[in-house]
Amino acid sequence: YIFGAVCPATLEMEALIAPHVDKVFMRWHLEQISAKTEVGKHAVVIMDGAGWHQASLVEKISNVSIIKLPPCSPELNPIEQVWSWLRQHHLANRCFSGYEDIVNACSAAWNDFISNIKRVMQMCHRDCLKI
Repeated sequence: YIFGAVCPATLEMEALIAPHVDKVFMRWHLEQISAKTEVGKHAVVIMDGAGWHQASLVEKISNVSIIKLPPCSPELNPIEQVWSWLRQHHLANRCFSGYEDIVNACSAAWNDFISNIKRVMQMCHRDCLKI
């Protein structure tokens, strides 16, 4: 699994590859975002209603907030386009030889995605979001 975040204002990008999804890994990812957020700034993370997407995970993180999307509205979250792109271009319809091969493929896929700033902006920037 890849936990990923993109800031369309600064083009800072963070990712965490994990063997499964749960609140522990989500908390680590939020801490990763917090550490990358410039001093004096505040990160807002858009999330759907997945069980590991809990607002309580940022209670002790002072510079990160969560906005929960309404149910069944993935089109409102720009990162969903990223996941689709990663599957289409790198991760779908493949066989992996083991966990290390999966991690390497996920790393290569994420790194290819973030290597093209124009692509990142096209997928992650929304005119309706004031940054």
